[in-house]
Amino acid sequence: MPTVLIVEDEPELVKVLRSYLEQAGFSVLSAGRGDTGLSLWEQKRPDLVLLDLNLPGLDGLDVAREIRRKSDTPIIMLTARVEETDQLIGLELGADDYIAKPFSPKLVVARVRALLRRSEAAPSTPRVLRAADLEIDLEGHAVRRGGDLLDLTPTEFNLLAALAAQPGRAFSRLQLLEAGQGAAYEGYERTIDAHIKNLRAKLEPDPKNPKYIETVFGVGYRFIRSGG
Repeated sequence: MPTVLIVEDEPELVKVLRSYLEQAGFSVLSAGRGDTGLSLWEQKRPDLVLLDLNLPGLDGLDVAREIRRKSDTPIIMLTARVEETDQLIGLELGADDYIAKPFSPKLVVARVRALLRRSEAAPSTPRVLRAADLEIDLEGHAVRRGGDLLDLTPTEFNLLAALAAQPGRAFSRLQLLEAGQGAAYEGYERTIDAHIKNLRAKLEPDPKNPKYIETVFGVGYRFIRSGG
């Protein structure tokens, strides 16, 4: 039974989300403060975190930063902040998805299921993609550069795998959103830029002069065939 941690300071919203998630077969933990939520995450290591941005004790962005510094636990932000910059900051910190309030609890359950399914999915036969010193193990869900393991979030891995599987092909932002977030995603296409920025920071020796993921102006991104 997968465990979901809800870090949210609105008791009624937590109650509703808990009910829907438990009916869907999830075990649920909750915290009403950012600092207690982070402590609970460290103690229990849930499978996924639903994280509000406006929290007492510790801001949700700070919670996301600390979680991502230590783990690739999938994070979905719950935000009433309407500014696009807040959402982009959260994604740049490593959150995998965001849902703007008000929202349907059924949508939250669908997004939780989709994200967990993507983070746990593996092909039926071993497959490894290689480019120069880069190795992408699709079955092991691992990426190595020069033999060193890279710490990617599930969304970052899915984006890289989609790009590398078809080197030279230019993907639009919408196509990459579908690859990285799945059909349940209903978001702003430009948020893909935040994920690509994070991916380049981890993947590229010099993110300002990428050797793997190239920007295709007016379209989106592509994986460079030579890898160098």
